[in-house]
Amino acid sequence: MTADSTDTLRTRHAQLLETEPKLRIRDRARRLGVTEAELVAADCGLASTALAGTAQEIFSGLGALGSVMALSRNDSAVHERHGTYLDIQANAPVGIVLGPDIDLRMFFGSWKYFYAVLENGRHSLQFFDKSGEAVHKIYRTEQTDAAAWDALVARFAAQEKPAVVIETVAVPVVADSPADAAALRAHWLALQDTHDFFLMLRQFQVSRLGALRAAGDDLAQQVEADTVEKMLTQAAATQLPIMCFVANRGIVQIHTGPVKKLLRTGPWFNVLDESFNLHLNTDAVTSSWVVSKPTVDGWVTSLELYNADGELIVQFFGARKPGQAELSAWRELLLSLCPQPQAA
Repeated sequence: MTADSTDTLRTRHAQLLETEPKLRIRDRARRLGVTEAELVAADCGLASTALAGTAQEIFSGLGALGSVMALSRNDSAVHERHGTYLDIQANAPVGIVLGPDIDLRMFFGSWKYFYAVLENGRHSLQFFDKSGEAVHKIYRTEQTDAAAWDALVARFAAQEKPAVVIETVAVPVVADSPADAAALRAHWLALQDTHDFFLMLRQFQVSRLGALRAAGDDLAQQVEADTVEKMLTQAAATQLPIMCFVANRGIVQIHTGPVKKLLRTGPWFNVLDESFNLHLNTDAVTSSWVVSKPTVDGWVTSLELYNADGELIVQFFGARKPGQAELSAWRELLLSLCPQPQAA
């Protein structure tokens, strides 16, 4: 971006903020026909420092920061989790963070632009992919080690801010239905681990939603639009520990534990707990599914929400670890919300 275009973008951004001051940066970028990374790089309403090095190198230093707030989102769900980055394994194209509070799966292949940002007094580290889309953000809190934060930023600060050159992230082309539904169902019934589900989709070259439609009602069935609210309300009332997965193409962020405070604000249904916040735009949900997968530990049941493009918005499971059976209370809750019996 040239100096002239940067100045022009700042002017246009300032004018937009004057008329709609409550717009979040993701929405501002869309209104202006640019990407969020371009707004951050141009210092539109904030001050940014470009970070050099790879995402893996930056992630390797996050454990020193102490407690922070980790945020990952897609268009319809925002997942915020407080805690410390522990057990960081980020030396390969796929990385993981396996702390008890911050639990992530990172797919670094498309990550490209990284910044330390100061906006309205809030410090953050922000990671964007090559299309300019926000992948992950980390916010400094009162519990964060401020000296360690400043040292990390100084260690990776770039001498010059590189231009943001937008590239398209390739999306695999898959069918909306399997060529052989019976073979897919047979493969599904032979699954040994929930992680094998993605490999099955790739083998059959079918979309996730296409597989659900083809599997049969005993394995995947569509449920009412308000099922997610009913599930969260019942889970909160009984303090049933759940897992909540929110993903974009670069990361999966996971919460494990109970939920307590629920609140609807317009189209957004929210979990507003001390260490975990979820903001879910239920207007964007066009289909909800209860899904059963066999594993060596027994059946594993999930509630999955999809948007109009067939993209997964959020997944919920009962809290469990590999080697453990699914919580019976969780499976009973989800099956009670199904119009038809599921696999047993």
